[in-house]
Amino acid sequence: MILRDAEAADAQAIAGLVNPVIRDTTITFTTREKTAQDVADDIAAKRDLGHGLLVVEEAGALLGVASYGQFRPGPGYARTAEHSITLDPSARGRGLGRLLMQRLEDHARGAGMHSMIAAVSGENPGGLAFHERLGYARVAVLPQIGWKFGRWLDLILLQKQL
Repeated sequence: MILRDAEAADAQAIAGLVNPVIRDTTITFTTREKTAQDVADDIAAKRDLGHGLLVVEEAGALLGVASYGQFRPGPGYARTAEHSITLDPSARGRGLGRLLMQRLEDHARGAGMHSMIAAVSGENPGGLAFHERLGYARVAVLPQIGWKFGRWLDLILLQKQL
């Protein structure tokens, strides 16, 4: 297993990992799938800003991706980050998500971040439990803030001080 910074060459594999989540689930409220170019642009932007975008691979197959960026625009939020993590279904339950998050939090801490936010769909109990096991505390519920598949979805915010 290899855990490393994402590279432009990973863009197609990352898109292949996140697009089924976008297309088929309410884990994300996003409805537009990502192209390889979208992902390559994200990788370059994160690198330019000093934000982390990590991948985990095994036997040449990309099994997970995690990233963070500034929570909201403006200088007052410069030390608060929001993250995203996606694992291939075959990688779940193997500790790879925990490993990715630990390394991502280390990166964020090293970049001067003080707080990490997880914005989790109310229809993602596994994501909520995962974050709570990592020390994230529920701090807010935003009822009916997302719209996907013809219904309203709640968003739950969790926070961890780094």
